[in-house]
Amino acid sequence: MGSHAEVDSSSTTESRWSLEGTTALVTGGTKGIGHAIVEELARFGAVVHTCSRNEAELNECKHEWEKKGFRVTVSVCDVTSPSERQKLITTVSSLFDGKLNILINNVGTNKMKPTTEYKAEDFSLIMSTNFESAYHLSQLSHPLLKASSAGSIVFLSSVSGVVSVNVGSIYSATKASY
Repeated sequence: MGSHAEVDSSSTTESRWSLEGTTALVTGGTKGIGHAIVEELARFGAVVHTCSRNEAELNECKHEWEKKGFRVTVSVCDVTSPSERQKLITTVSSLFDGKLNILINNVGTNKMKPTTEYKAEDFSLIMSTNFESAYHLSQLSHPLLKASSAGSIVFLSSVSGVVSVNVGSIYSATKASY
């Protein structure tokens, strides 16, 4: 019987999953899944840029990421605004020398209420945040992703886009769109 060499799983994982030399944009990276994605990408060596509407949360997260040694830059952006989306991509292009490897369309919002109680403003907010921003940011980032020769776009969806979940019909529609 031959002996089995012991493998150090941490070094194997790090070498197999290295993102050293890659760049990433994560929308909505200060909370929840977005925050976890920013940290995981940075942990694997990617240089990450993230955005949020809340400058105080961005600065708090940036400080924590700096303490961890992560290479993360931040900017304030309301993704419901087409001009702010354009400004975000211009910033990312400048920071990453015109190249982007990974776009994570994470940002999302919801207002839970019965379908008959939604107002036009609710529809507009949820659609522009969850669907329109992801679509437009994907379009805007296309030249940067193409320039990297290894571009990926990730859309964060939800089970509510596939099965009936009591979270609101507009939210479910936006998540089914991916």
